[in-house]
Amino acid sequence: MPHYIQRGQIPHKRHTQFRQPDGSLYSEQLFSTEGFSNDYSLLYHCYPPTMIIKTDEPVDVAPKVAEEKMLKHRSFEGFKIKPADDFLKSRKAVLVNADCQIVLAAPTKGTEGYFVKNADADEMIFVHEGTGAVHTQYGELTFSPGDYIVLPRGTIYQISFNTAQNRLFIVESFHPLRYPKRYMSKLGQLMEHAPYCERDIRGPENLQTIREKGDFLIRTKKKGVEYGLHYATHPFDVVGWDGCCYPYIFSIHDFEPITGRVHQPPPVHQTFETDAFVVCSFCPRLYDYHPNAIPAPYNHSNIDSDEVLYYAEGEFMSRKHVTRGMITLHPAGIPHGPHPGAVEKSIGAKETKELAVMVDTFRPLMLTQDALEIENQDYTMSWAE
Repeated sequence: MPHYIQRGQIPHKRHTQFRQPDGSLYSEQLFSTEGFSNDYSLLYHCYPPTMIIKTDEPVDVAPKVAEEKMLKHRSFEGFKIKPADDFLKSRKAVLVNADCQIVLAAPTKGTEGYFVKNADADEMIFVHEGTGAVHTQYGELTFSPGDYIVLPRGTIYQISFNTAQNRLFIVESFHPLRYPKRYMSKLGQLMEHAPYCERDIRGPENLQTIREKGDFLIRTKKKGVEYGLHYATHPFDVVGWDGCCYPYIFSIHDFEPITGRVHQPPPVHQTFETDAFVVCSFCPRLYDYHPNAIPAPYNHSNIDSDEVLYYAEGEFMSRKHVTRGMITLHPAGIPHGPHPGAVEKSIGAKETKELAVMVDTFRPLMLTQDALEIENQDYTMSWAE
């Protein structure tokens, strides 16, 4: 739950008359979650946000599942995903289940000529490479490498890049994406022991009201189908809004690692949570400081969750042959741990410069055809080296 903010012009009381300079009413829109029972924002449009003038034929964009069941460690070369000009076509789902879709993308251009709306899922876009801006009804969010861009489901947005080479790691969540409960006070404030605080959260800025009429295409995804919805007015005709449901950015570089005398378990790296999975950030940090500490992680069994790691930067002392953009999948049911020799090698090390994103899902993940095309075939045997 982002904290309350306000942008632009809003009336003194909600659900009351708010008139434009010509005397006509602004059109109020409630953007709410969980059936009016959780976070929401109120937006004030120059025109009603409901004026559909045309619809396109629906297009099936559901991921093509290649393996539904498996029990072995897998690894994928994320940078083998080929660049594509179109932002939506660049997105390739590689690991999926009923709760989320893990997506890789290498767009060379943004959303030129259309808008995007995910009607099913919150989107968390981790920017590995590239700079640019996300443009929304709420204002603008500028991004750079290391940023988590969080877009609540239903957000209408466009994305533009200042760079030709861009790499994104995206999680589409069919459950609300939240700050971890253990970081939050009873009244919703991030507490002192949390590894980040409200100062680290960047909300939308530079709200611009676009009063254009015409034909505006919003490519909307619902249940694996993309619908082309054409509206008579520009969706960014908002003069003001307030509330607690809006897109925001948190940088992985603002995550403050929690360390200890001995090796700390993965939950200390937790950044976001849902009812079905968690997201963790592995950041540069000092190693454990007990005189007999072993910095390398201990062998562990994923009994209740599949573990996905996306490697961004730095060297990883727990395993060999790590490349930028690599994804590893360690499924529930079998143990995994450091590669041979990594434990002894880690003793005496003082710090790590690694940067990675982890997603732990409570239900098994399935592999898509796009995942198989970028797989490291021998990874599951790499512990026998």
